[in-house]
Amino acid sequence: MARLIETKDVYKIYAEGLESEVRALDGVSVNIDEGEFVAIVGQSGSGKSTLMNILGCLDVPTRGDYLLRGTDVKELSDKRLSRIRNKEIGFIFQQYNLVKTLTVQENVELPLIYQNIRYDQRFDMVKDALEKMGIADKYKHYPSQLSGGQQQRVAIARAIATKPEIIMADEPTGALDSKTGNDILAFLKEFNQEGTTVILITHDNSIAAQANRRIRIADGKIIEDTGVKQ
Repeated sequence: MARLIETKDVYKIYAEGLESEVRALDGVSVNIDEGEFVAIVGQSGSGKSTLMNILGCLDVPTRGDYLLRGTDVKELSDKRLSRIRNKEIGFIFQQYNLVKTLTVQENVELPLIYQNIRYDQRFDMVKDALEKMGIADKYKHYPSQLSGGQQQRVAIARAIATKPEIIMADEPTGALDSKTGNDILAFLKEFNQEGTTVILITHDNSIAAQANRRIRIADGKIIEDTGVKQ
């Protein structure tokens, strides 16, 4: 498999040089290949979400290199980074991040509008994503009319509507009951089996065990990499 992600000695430091200095990431080096299902696992404050933000081009390292498909991310323009976040990476968050004033269809459609995809094509892409998540009949509903599990399905539909190469899921089951959480994990496995690279952020070892590879992080450092591919 081709190398997709490569970080070399990545640091994320807040208040550097001051007494209050915090090293959210402290020299992280990790490689991820196309098609992997990787869990980044650690307790609150370990640095796992900071690492996801950098891998997802939502933040930049204080020091170190991040290569995405061999390209140094810090050399990319804001426009190119925005396209990566919108088209190439699908984000799923614990709190769903749906727009309350928009319908299910409109929420899923948002990233497609940003890509200037014409309406008829957007409609088909939204319908396909909602059907995959089993909620096509909810397209006119607003988030407040849905259960937590249904809202997360909408969030996943929005993430997959652009057919991204990478899905980054930050504690996607954290606000759900165990049955619904297992359903969400099953969807992530299915996407991975179809070829999508999945990076799952979690504090829960049992959820991390669902991935093919587990990267454990503590105090901003990688302390274990099970099933590592170099």
